[in-house]
Amino acid sequence: MSEGKEMSFWGHIGELRGHLIRSIIAIIIGAIVVGLNVNWIMDHIFFGPTRNDFFTFRVVNHFSRELIGQDSITLPEHFAVQQKKLFQQFNVMMSVSIFGGIVAAFPYIIWELWRFISPALHPNERKNSVFLINFVWILFVVGILCGYFLILPFAINFGLLFTISDSITQLFDLSDYTTLFMQVVLGMGLVFLFPVIVYFLTSIGILTPQFMRTYRRHAIVLIMVVAAIITPADVLSMLMAAFPLLLLYEFSIMMSAYTYKKVEQRANQQ
Repeated sequence: MSEGKEMSFWGHIGELRGHLIRSIIAIIIGAIVVGLNVNWIMDHIFFGPTRNDFFTFRVVNHFSRELIGQDSITLPEHFAVQQKKLFQQFNVMMSVSIFGGIVAAFPYIIWELWRFISPALHPNERKNSVFLINFVWILFVVGILCGYFLILPFAINFGLLFTISDSITQLFDLSDYTTLFMQVVLGMGLVFLFPVIVYFLTSIGILTPQFMRTYRRHAIVLIMVVAAIITPADVLSMLMAAFPLLLLYEFSIMMSAYTYKKVEQRANQQ
């Protein structure tokens, strides 16, 4: 019996290793594709939020012209980024490539993860596999888009326009900008996976919708803390990040209530 358990355990470890290896290969393939197109990606995506013709700024200025007759956001024509270290551009290229590879391969990674854990789930849960797989990667992508189009542009706008003296020349370090980009965009992508965690915790009986409703005020404080960590120091960026997270928490309560009801129905049938 002990030997069988040991074989079963190592069998699971071997299976997990296979899923991880395939996921890593998918990330490498995605990173290579991004790396081959890194010049276009850097110019049009990575530094996109630093230009006046960025989608978010065009939308804001469109409504601003309708309301007050002029643009409310005007960035400097040239966003000066400096390289301080010899291999800094190479390191940034690698970071952007790996990040892009993770984003591109994320649906496949979720599918591999699901293949590993699905045998341990209830048959009814396995029936919802297509919905859950799509739900996870869509949430991740929505979080990334929210960080890229909603939070990052206003954080950059604040950093560019906030000055305390005309004698100060604004020169931005490439690594600092890369850190800001990854922190905001990837941070929002990961935080948007919160409903998935709620779903699994409710499914195994650890979390209830009543608990989430009771501690809603505490959650709001925690959300503000998370928003402050993800975003830079300015209040506007923090509020821009906190608002979708508050909506996400309310959505998670509804998901927890739906899942909790399903769990109770299953328990009554047994």
